[in-house]
Amino acid sequence: MSTIEALPSSHTSIPVQGPMFNLPRTSLVIPTLNEAENIKLLLPRIPTWVHEIIIVDGRSTDGTPDIARSMRDDVKIVLQPKKGKGIALRTGFEAASGDMIVMLDADGSMDPYEIILFVAALVSGADFVKGSRFMQGGGTSDMTVIRRFGNLGLTLLVRMLYGSSFSDLCYGYMGFWRRHVPLLRADCDGFEIETLINLRALKNKLKIMEVASFESERIYGVSNLRALPDGWRVLKTIFRERVSTPTGVQVLEQGMS
Repeated sequence: MSTIEALPSSHTSIPVQGPMFNLPRTSLVIPTLNEAENIKLLLPRIPTWVHEIIIVDGRSTDGTPDIARSMRDDVKIVLQPKKGKGIALRTGFEAASGDMIVMLDADGSMDPYEIILFVAALVSGADFVKGSRFMQGGGTSDMTVIRRFGNLGLTLLVRMLYGSSFSDLCYGYMGFWRRHVPLLRADCDGFEIETLINLRALKNKLKIMEVASFESERIYGVSNLRALPDGWRVLKTIFRERVSTPTGVQVLEQGMS
């Protein structure tokens, strides 16, 4: 059973000017689809010590990539081959060159100043770090009643089937060492990708930490998340992964063949 430890958080927006010691290189992976207005507000808030910012764009029609380049000339733009958040994240992982990867949504709901919490947990010994809106110090102002109860039910189901102690399941603010990408093997297309990554971290016995995170409301635009259809996909992912072979075993078998 993987160990999950809690790292306290303050989710107030206190800028991190720069660490007092050398950090491993951090790659930030941000999927986008018509997020031009949000990117204008998000990119200036990303700490300057982040090694690289990877915008994985789903063929936006509002000029998101151009806006991103105009905001920061060091941003890396990657076009995803087809639609889907899972595909976007997988494309971003493949393009990352840092020692660790942190996933961040482009809609402004995740606070970039919390990135240091994920990095600190990884540096202190974690293999995989997940944000939690439901531990002390966390919270959300962006969940409907249906989504809140759905997330609770799915979280409890994973606790029962996998023996985890997760306090939050369907939240995409995560960080991990890039060397673990083959174990996490993000091979699904939709919003269930976040649950799949969590489950594969569990199944491969990575050392997991949760850090408190506050989810704000999307700033501009409308979310592509559909509570019932996407919840159903998450549920199917939970049961499918429960009976499948751990990714680490698959990787080992492929290496021996």
